[in-house]
Amino acid sequence: MQGLLSYLVSVDADKTANVHVDPHLVAGSAAVMAWFDDGILDQNDADKIAAFLDEPHNKYGVEIMYRDQRKDAPKGPDGKAQLLKGDVWHCSLSLSAGERHVTDQEWGDIANDFIDQMGFSEASGKAPCRWVAIDHGTSVKGNHHIHLAVSLVREDGTKASVHDDRKNAQKYCRGLEKKYGLEELSSVHAARGYSRGEKEIAVREGREMNRTVLERKVRAASTAAPTEAEFVRQGRDMGLLMRPRYAKDTTDVVIGYSVAQRPAQGERPVWFGGGKLARDLGLGQMRTKWPDTAQGSLDAVAEWNAAARNKRQAKPHQSSVRSEYSPEHQWVVHTADAKEIATRLSTLPVDDHASWAKVARETSGVFAAWSLQLEPNGGPLAETAAALAQTAQLRDHRQHSKPVPLPSLSSSTMLMLAAGSNSKTAAQSALLVQLMRTSRAIYDMHEQSKRSRNARNLKDVLVNDLGPFIAAMPEPFNTNIKAPPAPAPGRIAEKDLPEAVRIARRGSPMPVGVVRQGSVAPSIAEPARTYQPTKTGPEQDYGR
Repeated sequence: MQGLLSYLVSVDADKTANVHVDPHLVAGSAAVMAWFDDGILDQNDADKIAAFLDEPHNKYGVEIMYRDQRKDAPKGPDGKAQLLKGDVWHCSLSLSAGERHVTDQEWGDIANDFIDQMGFSEASGKAPCRWVAIDHGTSVKGNHHIHLAVSLVREDGTKASVHDDRKNAQKYCRGLEKKYGLEELSSVHAARGYSRGEKEIAVREGREMNRTVLERKVRAASTAAPTEAEFVRQGRDMGLLMRPRYAKDTTDVVIGYSVAQRPAQGERPVWFGGGKLARDLGLGQMRTKWPDTAQGSLDAVAEWNAAARNKRQAKPHQSSVRSEYSPEHQWVVHTADAKEIATRLSTLPVDDHASWAKVARETSGVFAAWSLQLEPNGGPLAETAAALAQTAQLRDHRQHSKPVPLPSLSSSTMLMLAAGSNSKTAAQSALLVQLMRTSRAIYDMHEQSKRSRNARNLKDVLVNDLGPFIAAMPEPFNTNIKAPPAPAPGRIAEKDLPEAVRIARRGSPMPVGVVRQGSVAPSIAEPARTYQPTKTGPEQDYGR
């Protein structure tokens, strides 16, 4: 507790990422709030507060121990991870940059509500824990936040439970956002985060984060692949190192996987589990889109075993592009599939989360594949893939029903992977029009569901990142190009061609004017947020 409080009251004069300004109390145990006002805390104050918070721990001699959960944690003689002391609980409650101003009194109300709900106060029916909430300003990224420090040894010497604390904290925060008129985060979707160290290393080396590149490659490979075996082949063709995770005591039952970029000579690969890259890239979730057959399982195991031993692929790579069509005609057919998806989304219920996630996953995969061809170091296509991928990741996919049947974008993704590094064609523009319609539908779904952050993030990427790229694309199909012949019997009727092709033939402007004009989504009119204090009386005078 002493070390934590010293950190929380420190003032960083160098204005680094951990800058602290004006550290002061906004809430805490009654005794602490009686002793200190809202003035700036110094190191002497930190010592006194820490001693007070630690008193039950020291008085009763209670030690709270937990297993070190880090992957590289040292093991004890019993083969288990070492035990660490755990009597201090620390977390921060943060607002996104641009969120409305929250006063000290509001922060105090929020902190008290949160402590009650987490079971640390008398509201739990047990002896209270001692705690404080400290505000030390806004981070360099504009995130206003407070820190909570809690002693897990209660006033009577009993231990407070922190079982499922991360899950519970997220649940309670969603309720607090609603109660206090703050921006509400999605309780349905949740993308994987990354450590500060990962980003700092990437910035220092002038490159994308390793995890970001891996996710894009795995997403493109999984979307393009019609089978699990093809996924392994496609990933290896992209230069990925892939290794399976077998069920215990087996070499033919694959239950997971990890991937890594091929390292430079003399360096070691950095491995990431598929589910750690993104929630929807775990092997279990990806398998739901592949046929489950005995032969398919055998083929997949053969490819996994070959990858594990860095041997040649067990079978040659098989393209999922429909071979009965000519290369030119394939674009027309797959654009028609993309159009059907975009059209059917108009009748898809906004609460069919599994279906929306599937559509976002495949659309993201197409953009990821296209990015791999055109953007060696990331760019607008990569940003679009990442933005759509956030909708593809459900907090718990097991809580949702199966997605409705829709055309697949698997072959479209394969077309993008085979398009070439300098390809920007009219055929791709026609497909892009339909992908933009789908992206707009996903935006509308988030807006109708009142998920303002999801909607705003997607809109920003589509307008600011993808907009200039779209403006540089050619018109969808030249008007002097005849429609490629369809497979027997007969030709594709005019009414069955993608809308982009029909309009281009008539010499009219590109459909979906947002593609040319940059207004991919309407402006978001956010209602004014107001707050009324939920607690009154002298005990709420702190922080003024």
